[in-house]
Amino acid sequence: MTENTALTPFRIDIPQVDVDDLRHRLAQTRWPHPVPGRDDRTDFSRGIPQAYLQELAAYWRDGFDWRAQEAALNELDQLTTVVDGQTFHVVHVRSTNPDATPLLLHHGWPGSFVEYQRLIPLLADDFHVVVPALPGFGFSTPLSGTGWELARTTEAYAQIMTRLGYERFATHGTDIGSGIAGRLAALHPERVIGTHTGIERRLLGMVGDKLPLPDGLSDDEVVELEAMRAVDAAERGYFEMQNHRPDTIGPALTDSPVGQLAWIAEKFQGWTHGASGTPDESVDRDQLLTNISLYWFTRSGASSAQFYYESEHSGLGWAMAADVPAGWAAFDTHPLLRRVMDPWNAANHWSDFTEGGHFPAMEEPKLLADDLRTFVRSIS
Repeated sequence: MTENTALTPFRIDIPQVDVDDLRHRLAQTRWPHPVPGRDDRTDFSRGIPQAYLQELAAYWRDGFDWRAQEAALNELDQLTTVVDGQTFHVVHVRSTNPDATPLLLHHGWPGSFVEYQRLIPLLADDFHVVVPALPGFGFSTPLSGTGWELARTTEAYAQIMTRLGYERFATHGTDIGSGIAGRLAALHPERVIGTHTGIERRLLGMVGDKLPLPDGLSDDEVVELEAMRAVDAAERGYFEMQNHRPDTIGPALTDSPVGQLAWIAEKFQGWTHGASGTPDESVDRDQLLTNISLYWFTRSGASSAQFYYESEHSGLGWAMAADVPAGWAAFDTHPLLRRVMDPWNAANHWSDFTEGGHFPAMEEPKLLADDLRTFVRSIS
């Protein structure tokens, strides 16, 4: 049977009954008994503090305007298409510039195409922008079955770019998206003009585990890396759960909006610039809640976790070497980052920024837009 390759226009239209249900569930939240001494809304040492979570949940229920956010998202041209039996949601914004470069943007977890909402207008003069949603994320749901991991998703993205009429394109990614961008370049070097990757200081917590130790470390640097590794180890509960038991956490994320809120909002505290006091000191509160609302309405808290399980059990690494121009943008940077990520100074382009963190398109969209533009111009 021939697969339907149609590109179907798409608009977001969450039923009002679902919006009302969200507010009702938030109003009926069964909160834990408060622990004496745990009343500091900025103390994330044990996870997201209840005082801050209650504040954020109350705003989500009574102050957040989903319909206004939905209308803003619908200003972006969107479509769906089916690849290998899976429905993919794609944002596709064509530039008015006939000479614009196609640019494929990749998101990771706990992100979505909402991450790029403020970045896309900054790129419109120079790029035709394409943002697919990972299988099991956002409107690329429900999952068609098991087996959607890095390699299969990479080939699906290549198919999507073909259907959109883009034979050659540049690509940018963070988190999971950086793995897909690199794999695309490695397997389709004739199509990928260059890869641009956003990284941040937090990666140094993986040195000695998933990343190699750089040569010539001083005693002070070793101590500093060990401290970062300890922080990273404390952060990895979500990772191990999604890698190995997504079916256990999935129902909680699907049934409890406060559970989904806590699961994601905590990461926007620990992974943004300088581990800010609260997430909305680094990213816009409404944009954060729009992203979390997308997880809630599409029930993708559960299905996005499946991507971790599939990738963990696929036997594939997260990175592949590629013989195409590479650009790196290091946010909340650290002197050791390049020594770890590019020890041979082989990158065609490297930028260090003291600002930003894991979500640069939300935290510092102008910095990211300018760096993408500079990189692509340098290889064109």
